[in-house]
Amino acid sequence: MPESSIVVRPEPMESGSYTASSRLQAAGLLGAIKLFEGAAQVVPLPKPPQPIVIADYGASTGHNSLLPIGAAIAVLRKRTRPEHSILVAHTDVAENDFTVMFQTLEEDPDSYLKKDAASFASAIGRSFFTQILPSNSVNLGWNSWAIQWLGRVPTAVPDHLVAAYSGDENVKAAYAKQGAFDWHEFVAFRGRELCPGGRLVVLTTATGEDGEFGHRPLFSGLLAELADLVAQELVTEDEVHRMCIPIISRRAADFLSPFAPKGRFERVEIEHLEVFDAEDRFWTQYQVDRDAKAFGAQWAAFARASVFSTMASALDGGRADPRCAEFMNRLEAGVAARMAAEPEEMQIPLAQLVLWKRPKAR
Repeated sequence: MPESSIVVRPEPMESGSYTASSRLQAAGLLGAIKLFEGAAQVVPLPKPPQPIVIADYGASTGHNSLLPIGAAIAVLRKRTRPEHSILVAHTDVAENDFTVMFQTLEEDPDSYLKKDAASFASAIGRSFFTQILPSNSVNLGWNSWAIQWLGRVPTAVPDHLVAAYSGDENVKAAYAKQGAFDWHEFVAFRGRELCPGGRLVVLTTATGEDGEFGHRPLFSGLLAELADLVAQELVTEDEVHRMCIPIISRRAADFLSPFAPKGRFERVEIEHLEVFDAEDRFWTQYQVDRDAKAFGAQWAAFARASVFSTMASALDGGRADPRCAEFMNRLEAGVAARMAAEPEEMQIPLAQLVLWKRPKAR
């Protein structure tokens, strides 16, 4: 096993409709995909007929998973016979739209099912903050853009959309406590599920040494547009005060906490940890074409894809509220216009990790 590495360096997030958003995110995941390919090269493999098991934790529509899982399968095929079965278990909460996910796997040209005849897909509708696969069954695990979502909302955030930018220290403390608990549970149950020698690659939002949560221009645009929608009487102040996005970004020390003091937890160790500022791909494109309208539209579409549904759940009628579609459409258009009027590069702190389960001593 290589020595554990902990790196904090400056260097994203991206998107459109959730599918377009995910595809764009996948295009920016090259570093994490390389880590996943490296893991596929070294994890112990079961002998046929026992299948090689890949777990996709937090699958959503599946689009974020196609490129990394396809890349890992390509590496695994260099180590085993073509007929050796590979079972991919896509997991998410029960409310996830697994119908869309299976349509993605069936129809998308990047689907591993189209490229590997001995690969098979399955789905599990259960939170990854519990054990969802048999103990010692997972050879490879993948988790991207998911672990930042908390298992429960600890408290309202009446003065902002995210706790990181709240002026209430009690709110921040409640979210930090929940984030620590969730990470502890996530690691503990993956420690049970991973085979000895198995590896899990995680990509998630992070907080760097500067303490920055990131995405400030986007949140400024969202808050300003929400204020306008209140003034226009589309939504009420009470509804906006109820809106919160239950996500958290962790520092390097937060990721390390469950493993103290011996660097191991449930036989799992951190093999690699890197915190970095990712590229704002929309800004990079704007620097080339100076198309401010496209820049604003891309970031607004990303926001719609990733958080508008959560925000809309705070409407009096929830997501079934008759104003929901209009709310989302007007919010997206307003945010797009604001960001196009003042294009600004987004700081996007991320972390990527490789967790490794130590085999039992002989």
